[in-house]
Amino acid sequence: MINMQTWELSNNQLKKTFEFKSFEAAMDFMQRASRVIGELDHHPEWTNVYNRVHVSLCTHDAGNVVTPKDYELAAAIDGVFMAESTILTEKK
Repeated sequence: MINMQTWELSNNQLKKTFEFKSFEAAMDFMQRASRVIGELDHHPEWTNVYNRVHVSLCTHDAGNVVTPKDYELAAAIDGVFMAESTILTEKK
């Protein structure tokens, strides 16, 4: 089950950091998530630092605020994360 409580709402953005066992696992996650992101046609701001992927979501077309599109994308990204077998931990 997707837990939206693991996302932080801060400065008009939904934010979450995902942690993996390695850099390669983090890159694999980003590649898999990119498919879902493309299907939803709603793109995150995200960065990778070694084994972590930092994600920030807001809807630029709506004035850089969080909208239902962001919650939908957050749930979809969580779904990709939950399907991942190389996860260590999940952080806000």
